[in-house]
Amino acid sequence: MNLDWIKNISAAITVSNVNGIIIYMNEKSAKLFEKDGGYDLIGRKLSDCHSNQSNKIIEELINEKKSNSYTIEKNGIKKLIYQTPWYDNGDVGGLVEISFEIPFELPHHVRS
Repeated sequence: MNLDWIKNISAAITVSNVNGIIIYMNEKSAKLFEKDGGYDLIGRKLSDCHSNQSNKIIEELINEKKSNSYTIEKNGIKKLIYQTPWYDNGDVGGLVEISFEIPFELPHHVRS
């Protein structure tokens, strides 16, 4: 399966290994973090880019194999952030963060 679509999807995708080293950024992620170095962040630690509180959450997500979701608003844009471990042969390989813009008024549907 060709996964080139990940490069250009309209969501920022950032992947780290289990040691918190950034190992992949798609184009949207590199552009989002351009002021911090963009693609040059690959090979750097997530802890260099986050607060102590955020670093504790990242460590907890990896160690406890948990996911984290929340919304943020910045510069008049609302985003959904989803962080979750990724796996390599059943073992946690690291953390993936997917960030994408969402409307301020987001429909909610209950399906049965």
